[in-house]
Parts: sequence; C-alpha cells; structure tokens
Amino acid sequence: MGTMAFGRSGASTAGWTRRRARFAGTAHWLLVPALAFTLALVVFPFGYTFWLSLNDYQFGHAARFNFGENYAALLHDAVFWQGLGTTFFLYFLSLALQLVLGTYVGLLLNRRLHGQTVARTILMSPFMMPSVVIGMMWLVILDPSLGAANYILSLLGLPPSQWLASPGLVVPVIALIDTWQWTPFVALIVVGGLQALPIEPFEAAFIDGATRWQAFRYVTLPMLRPTLLTAAILRSVDLLRFFDIIYITTQGGPGNASTTLNIYAYRRGFEFFDIGYASAIMIALMALVAIVVLALMRLRRSL
Repeated sequence: MGTMAFGRSGASTAGWTRRRARFAGTAHWLLVPALAFTLALVVFPFGYTFWLSLNDYQFGHAARFNFGENYAALLHDAVFWQGLGTTFFLYFLSLALQLVLGTYVGLLLNRRLHGQTVARTILMSPFMMPSVVIGMMWLVILDPSLGAANYILSLLGLPPSQWLASPGLVVPVIALIDTWQWTPFVALIVVGGLQALPIEPFEAAFIDGATRWQAFRYVTLPMLRPTLLTAAILRSVDLLRFFDIIYITTQGGPGNASTTLNIYAYRRGFEFFDIGYASAIMIALMALVAIVVLALMRLRRSL
C-alpha cells in the first residue's frame, strides 16, 4: 500500500510538473499582445520620428533623405540654442522652487493639525485641473490692463507690470505658474516619504539635545533625499518638455523669449510645415530628457 501511495504521489508530481511547463510555454504567448501594443505605442512613433528627422520633409511634398543635414543645421540655429537655454532655465528655476516649497508644505501637512484632510484636498486641486483652465485663468489674472495682479500692485503703491509681455519676466512668471500648479504634487510625495521614515533617529537626536532645525538638517533631510530625487525625476520629465501652459499664455513670445525646444519644434512643424527639422528638434529633446532622467536615477541608486 505504501508503495502504491508513493507511486500515485510521484505520478501526481510528474503530472503537475508537465502542466506547469505547458502553462509556462503558454504564458510566453500571452505576452505577445502586450509586447505588440508596446511596439505600436512607443517604438514605432519613435522610429518614425527618427526617420523623419533624417529627411527633408514638408507637408505636401515627398520626403527626401538628406543624410542628417537637419542635425547639422541645429548646430548653427540660433533659435535652437536660445530655446535650449530657455528650456534649462525654466527647468532649473521651476524644479528648485517646487522642491523647496514642496518640502516646506509637506512638513506642514505631516503635522497633526485640525482640518488636515480638508487642506490636503484643497492642495490637490491645482495639479488636478486641466492645463487649459490654468493657462486661461492666469492669462486673465496677469492681463496688464484688467488683471487682478496689476490691481493688487496698485493697491500696494507699486507700478504695473507687463508680466507675460515682458521679455525679462516671462520665463520666471511661467515658472511661478507651474510652481503654483505642481508644488502640491511634490508636497504629497514628501508627506509619503516623511511618514515612511523611522522614528528612532529623531528620538536619539532630541535626546542628544538637537533643535528642530538641526533634526531637520541632519536627520530628516538626509533620509528624505531618495524621496526628493523621486519627485525630481517625475517633475523633470514634465518640465523639460513643458508645452501647454507656455503655448496657452505666450505661444513662445514675446519674440522668442519663452520659446522652449518643445515650442520651437511645434512651430517649425505646424506653422512652417518643416516636419523633418521639427522631428530633429524633438529627437534632440528626447535625448536631453533621457540624459537628465538617467542621471537622476543613477544618483538616486547611489544613495
């Protein structure tokens, strides 16, 4: 009887092994639709854009392969380099403001205060609003003639400002608009990071006589660095390809003062119909985004 039971058990195990092997083979085929969808959604558009960037192609004309002349032209394009500088300036200014203010707001939200749930709900509203709504709202607020911003300046006895119409102010103003919208997003990430921190290092610091500022500087901030880098990575992807708010409020003006690489590519492609050159700009922008994000991810892994 024992031998028969063992035989049945061995046969059952062998059968289970065969079924598992057949299922593993079938599982590989089940991945095919997902892989095909990924290829269609990501690889094909990227490949097609890269192919267009190697051609002299305009709407209504046949594409002519130009052996990468579009990339060579970028090196001598003053508007491209100005757009690159504007992209970096807007990126660093917005990211610095959002990380600093987001950390401060996150520290406030992490405290046990009355009405905390209501405060978090209100804070979430800006980055949940459509960009079109935000752009139009700030366009009205910053209107030089009828906007509320200049009205407040007049109440304070200050001269009116051109805001979005000023070449020197337009990029900082756009950075402030983006900061207003996305600082709550960074703050919520910071709150999650703060709630995941262990309490023992703080107790040891306060026992040793550390002040709140010292505890923040030497305990909270070092342990919060991976969280802040995660927020920086998420915001970097959006900031380097910033488009919607700029196009709604200034369309890259006045002149080219707020023309980022994304705006410049759009204008070359859909205003001048130079699709090949616009594709080369977009490939350069994608390479820029990939380099910055990979550098931040490597820095995060090194912590």
